[in-house]
This record gives sequence, C-alpha cells and structure tokens, in this order.
Amino acid sequence: MKKELYSLGTSNRSLWEFIIILKGFHIQRAVDVRRFPTSKKFLHFQRDNLAQALEREGIEYLYMGGSLGGYRKGGYQKYMQTEEFKWALNFLKRLVEEKRSCIFCCERLYFRCHRRFITQALSGEFKIIHIIELNRVREG
Repeated sequence: MKKELYSLGTSNRSLWEFIIILKGFHIQRAVDVRRFPTSKKFLHFQRDNLAQALEREGIEYLYMGGSLGGYRKGGYQKYMQTEEFKWALNFLKRLVEEKRSCIFCCERLYFRCHRRFITQALSGEFKIIHIIELNRVREG
C-alpha cells in the first residue's frame, strides 16, 4: 500500500482553520513550498509566525520553497529538469516516508499552482490527496 502525500493551500483561511484541517488529516509535518513565504494580509501565514504556531500544535514545519517553490524563470516544468529540483524531490520523498506529510502553498486549488507538478512527479510512488476543505478532497 502506498504512503500518502497530502497537498493543501493556505488561501484566505484563518490560522485555526488551517491547523484544524492539518490535524483532521493527522498531518505530522507541514512542508512549505511557497517561494515567498510572506503575507501582508494574513500575518499568521508569514513563515516564522506559521512555523511557531504549527510547532505549538505538535506539527513539524519545514520550509522547502527555496528548492520547490513556484515562480521560476522559464516556467516550473523547465525548472523540474534541474538537479536542484531533482535533489529536492528526492529529499521530499524521504520526508514522506518518515512522517505523514502535507505540502502547502498559497493557492487553495492545487490545479492552479505548482503543487500539481510536484504531486504529479510523485504520483507513481505515493497516493496523492489534495485537500480542498476538511470534508472535501481530490485524489490523484
């Protein structure tokens, strides 16, 4: 049976909604794949604030936006061919094998952002579950 990799978008959620969703799916490690982990409108999603809040709730926070984040010159699919991306993807695989993990960025819908490329690259090895809402997911 394949291990599961979860995907989630912060969007305009409250901090508590985000945490409740993670806890609802028993996520142990949240992997931030935002290239720019800041938010002027949602201060709770700024990198340091979010890391502290998740750690308080017993969820490990790991930033991988430097190597897996979007907004790449030439497009994300071109970036996926680089050694940096391949190394980061292999590292992410090991993380998913260790703990129940969820990658996340700002976009609520995975098919509108680079999470779709990351999860497609891993779909042969893991069961992919895109969380839309606490009671709404899409597999694949």
